Amino acid sequence: MKTMIKNIIFDMGKVLIEFDPEYYLDKEKVFDKNDRDLLLKDIFYSPYWLQMDEGSLDETEMFEKIKDIIPERLHGVSEALLFHWHDPLIPIEGMDDLVMTLKEKGYGIYLLSNASVQQKEYWPRYKSSKNFDGVVVSAFERCIKPDPAIYHILLDRYHLKAEECIFIDDRQINVDTADNIGMKGHLFIDTEELKIFFEKEGIL
Repeated sequence: MKTMIKNIIFDMGKVLIEFDPEYYLDKEKVFDKNDRDLLLKDIFYSPYWLQMDEGSLDETEMFEKIKDIIPERLHGVSEALLFHWHDPLIPIEGMDDLVMTLKEKGYGIYLLSNASVQQKEYWPRYKSSKNFDGVVVSAFERCIKPDPAIYHILLDRYHLKAEECIFIDDRQINVDTADNIGMKGHLFIDTEELKIFFEKEGIL
């Protein structure tokens, strides 16, 4: 007998909102290839960024660390990239409406995201944030996906049963963990593909 799905759990970056470091460099008018490569390596793909997701650093502490390895002429840009990449916060096309539709159908809507402590400042600017019944963010838990522990934090905190949850993420390794603990995981491609998946599952 098929278990009834009651809850939809979403990742945030590249699922609900855009996260595109190349775009942020364009926005800050960084067009020199060497500068772009340096900023990508030492900011967005730096081990320090992961430490922010883990909650062991915040943006101010990371900026102090990278100032020593990034040329002074790029300090202003680096600060803008760190503190304001989410200005403006750009939603993934169609996802606001999809979340609203799921909410109106009576599903529990939850967020499970790897993000820094700054998430609490920009998340309210996401139009559909008010439709979420619960939020678990890695920096506040000191635990990151794909560690199963953070999935269990969400389940335990909001009294959810894994088999009653669908989990949507843009990284296969995170989807695999959801499957392994009893959720139904689905890899996010785009909004239209997700709608088709939900239709096949009888969600829409």
